[in-house]
Order: sequence, then C-alpha cells, then structure tokens
Amino acid sequence: MPNTRDRWNSQVGFLFAAVGSAIGLGNIWRFSYMCHDNGGGAFLVPYFVALLAAGIPLMLLEYGFGHSRAGSAPLSFAKVGQKSEVLGWFMPVMVMFVIMLYYSVVIAWCLNYLVFSFDLSWGADTESFFYNNFLKLSEGPGQLGDVRLPILLSSLVVWFIIWIICFKKVSHGIERACKIFMPTLFLLTAVLVIWGLQLDGATEGLRYYLRPDWSRLKEWKVWNDAFGQMFFSLSLGFGIMIAYASYLPKRANIVGNAYLTSVINCGYSFFAGFAVFSVLGYMAQVSGVPIKDVVAGGPGLAFVVYPRAISLLPAFNSLFGVLFFLILVIAGISSGISIIEALGSAIQDKFSINRFRVITLLCVTGFLGSLLFCLQGGLYWLDILDHYSNNYGLVAAGFLECLIVGWAVKTHLLRKHINDSSTLKINRIWDFSIKVITPLILGSFLVGALYHEFAERYEGYAIKYLVIGAGWLLFLLAAAVFISRLPWRAGSLKREHSSRGGKLLT
Repeated sequence: MPNTRDRWNSQVGFLFAAVGSAIGLGNIWRFSYMCHDNGGGAFLVPYFVALLAAGIPLMLLEYGFGHSRAGSAPLSFAKVGQKSEVLGWFMPVMVMFVIMLYYSVVIAWCLNYLVFSFDLSWGADTESFFYNNFLKLSEGPGQLGDVRLPILLSSLVVWFIIWIICFKKVSHGIERACKIFMPTLFLLTAVLVIWGLQLDGATEGLRYYLRPDWSRLKEWKVWNDAFGQMFFSLSLGFGIMIAYASYLPKRANIVGNAYLTSVINCGYSFFAGFAVFSVLGYMAQVSGVPIKDVVAGGPGLAFVVYPRAISLLPAFNSLFGVLFFLILVIAGISSGISIIEALGSAIQDKFSINRFRVITLLCVTGFLGSLLFCLQGGLYWLDILDHYSNNYGLVAAGFLECLIVGWAVKTHLLRKHINDSSTLKINRIWDFSIKVITPLILGSFLVGALYHEFAERYEGYAIKYLVIGAGWLLFLLAAAVFISRLPWRAGSLKREHSSRGGKLLT
C-alpha cells in the first residue's frame, strides 16, 4: 500500500461527497414523517436547535479530527489510545451492519416504486398495495415469512451499483459519482417543489408545515426525535466524516466545509419539505380530512400517501412519480456509498487489504445481511433496529466523541489545527460546547431514552424482540472491542501520521 492516502481532486469534489453522505433518504423520507408525526412546524424548532447545539459542533469535531489524524475513524482514535479505538470501530461497524442493511432495502423499495410510477401500478388503494401486495407484511416480527423476490432483486441492483462506485479510489469513484448525483438531486427537488406549490390545497399543507404548535414543544419525544434525526441526517457518529476529512489536503478550509455541509444538508431537508407538505395539503383537500390524519406516519408517507397523491394529479402523474422516486434512489445511493467507504477505509488502514477485496467483501456481506429486511416480516425489524441505532448507537457515539476529543485530545489543540487549515476561524465557544454543552445535551437524551424504554415497550413489541434488537448492538460493540485488540499493520500509525505532516494532537 502506498505511503500516502488517496486525495480528493478538489474542495468542490469533497463538498459534494460530504453533502452526498449527509443528504439521503433521511432528508426526504425520514425527515418528512418525523415532522408530520411531531406537529409539523413544532418539529422544526428543536431540529434547528439540534443543528446549532450538536450538528455543527460535532461536524467541526469530526472534520478536524479526521484531518489532523489523516485516517479513518479507527485509525484516528487509535492515535489517542487502544481504548478510544473501540469507539472508532463501533461507529462504522454499527452503521454498516445495522443502518446500511435496512437502508439498502428502503432504497430497493424506492427503485421498485420508480418502476411502478410508469404505469401507476399501485392502483387506487395504495395502502393495501404497499403492505399487502408489495411487502406482503406478516403479522409481527416473529413471523419472518418468505423472501419478497422483487425486493430481493432490486436490493441486489442497489448493492451492485454501490460496489461499482466504491471499489475505485475515492477521487475516481465516489467523488465523480457525487458530482453527478448532487446537482441532479437539487435540480429534481426544485422541480418537485415548484410543481407541488401549484397544487390546490398546497397552502394548507405549508401552513401545517411552518406554523408551530407550541404545546408540542413540551413533549420529550419531539426533542428526542429532532436530535436523533439530526445525527441520522448529518451522518454524525457514523465515522464517515472522519474518513472523508482524512482525504483532504493540508489547507482544507475545515470550518467553511463543516458549516456548508451542515447548512446545505438541513436546508435541503427544509426545502424538500415544501414538496412533501404541499402534496399532503393537496391530499387533505381531495380526501376531506385534516392534514394530520392524511397518513399515520412512518414509511406510509413516501410509499402510501405520495403514490395516492400522484394518482390523483390532474396531469403528468407518471412523470411526477418518476421524479419523486428517482430523487429518493439518488439520495439513498449517495449516502450508501459513504457508509461502505467509512468501514472500507478503516479495514484498509488496519490490515492493508486490497481495496477491491475489501469493498467486494463488504458489499457481498451487506447484501446477505439485508436479506432479513427482504422478508415479509422485515419491516418490523427495520423499525426495531432503527429505533436502537438512532436513539442509542448514534447519540452514544456523539457523546463519547465529545468526551474523548474534549478531555483526552484537548479541544484547544484541535481548534488550533482546524483554524490553521481554514480561512474562517472558530473560538473558545466551540471548546466549551464540545466539552460541556453538547455532551450534557446528548447525555440527557440517552438517560431520557432509557427511562422511556423501561417505562413502556417501544411500539408495544414483545420484550424478546426488543432484547434481540438491543442485543445486536451489544454484539457489534463486542466485535469492535475484538477488532481493536488486533495488531495494526507494521508502521501504519506512524506512516499515516507522516502523510499529513505536523504534530499529533495528544
């Protein structure tokens, strides 16, 4: 393996890749139903608080940490110590073997619905089509049922596309793909927003979206969902941004890139919400029901309500459907490739295995693991594992990042590195945020999540299924501990450090 890491061809290429990782299905599918479930505009208040209190500070931390250590998340944390290295492995391992497994299947749903859009195959009863015809949903997580062949085949296509993009170097594969994907995504989204705003009832939908119900801000769930969505959407705690930043040159304008990635991501979610809620307003008017009752939430927003709305459009139904689901496919794949890269670069750093072999192994393993969610009972396990990964895994990773970087690495040293490589500067407020404010907020959400976990079973699932879901995270944590104890390839820590130049921040 060469002594120096691969590099982005340009700052723009890096920004497109970082934004491509951040902007995914979570910005359209997940953000919209979270917003709908939590009172529309009421959700936007804690969401933007989360951006300022956790999103931007942690984005600066992950960019600065990956850039200063010139390595993937495990390599970067290994330069702090072996105990810290466990966190470096847990992040990409958890994201790969929890989130990516079901995320790839949701992309596969979108791919199927992209095909369905050409002749509106879902018919008049879109809810029955999605749950009974497409998923053939079983009665519970204990009844896995049979493999759904259309979902299986489209999942295989998704994993193949990701493999094609990822096995090349980042500058040839991921960077080039994101330079195409991101402008296309923004353009298609703008078309949908303009189109949606012209629908009858769109004004009512936007009123629900933008007018906060202040009483909902008293609910712990609204704030918890907002912070969980922020982590999911920005790819924080994934190990992705640490790996991506390690491919930056010495002068990288880390501060500007962190601000841009965070703001573009959240701005895109907010902007895409106009398309979704204008259609919800249209649906409410046509159906004669309040907007809050148009859909119960969850995947139904993208796969039940939107197809129903598309069918009711006065003209260009198929074109509208193709655009919407093409956006979801592009957004999903752009995020999926970053998840593979985060773990792939870590394995390369530690074991010096050929990139082609690493990416192939991850994609084959990922496809096999995603088969669970191609079963008739897969939706239940998607819900359970999404709950634990977002409410515990990602938030805990962010919490521990703050403690390690804030108190072991020393924030003032990392801040100096960030400022030395950037045009914009950050001050001591960031230090205080990483050491005190952000970990206090994240710690309180972890405690609150545990309290609610014991107070009532999540979604009424039997305790044995929740134990399996939580147990899978603990198993991956044990795997991270095991991997961290394996030796690094000879000289890897020293050589990766020397490729950046400068003093280690310990």
